[in-house]
Amino acid sequence: MQILIATRNRHKLGEIRAILDTPGIEWLDLSGFPDAPPVVEDLPTFEGNAVKKAAETAAFTGLWTLADDSGLEVAALGGAPGVLSARYAGEPCSDAANNRKLLAALDGGADRTARFRCVVALAHPRGDCRWVEGRCDGRIVDTPRGAGGFGYDPLFVPDGFDRTYAELDPAVKNAISHRARALQCASADLLPWVLARR
Repeated sequence: MQILIATRNRHKLGEIRAILDTPGIEWLDLSGFPDAPPVVEDLPTFEGNAVKKAAETAAFTGLWTLADDSGLEVAALGGAPGVLSARYAGEPCSDAANNRKLLAALDGGADRTARFRCVVALAHPRGDCRWVEGRCDGRIVDTPRGAGGFGYDPLFVPDGFDRTYAELDPAVKNAISHRARALQCASADLLPWVLARR
């Protein structure tokens, strides 16, 4: 059975494929669908954007489609950058610029509590869709640390660790991250739903 992953982000593709290595499922990506139009993620919630991306891509390609929306929520910033995480510092999108803006917004702030959230949606071409969520709580450090990962990984230390996502071995991150937890829920709850409908 084929399921499409609705992203062109190679970092996400690697994480998703590593976590959802499921017998009987061939995971495709958008490189095989160059005409697939980009989905405008303009809804105010992670759930809304993940469902929209999965449903629109499934309708276009005719394939079951998995999509996610994720981001960082910082307590002292009222949950920002939230759904704007990738575009926090404006266009063109830049991880370094986003990290600089986040550190400037927290300048001198004592509360560094934050969490990453990820919503994974799985949609049938006819429109049926379900979603699950994963979270990872932690804190923001004062300066970027580590060379791995992407996005805000150099600034985020998950609870129970003293290293940032970017300093952790990828296998460790893939076991504890918000995306890993959402994908584990997807594996347990969403894939059986799909396989039962073959």
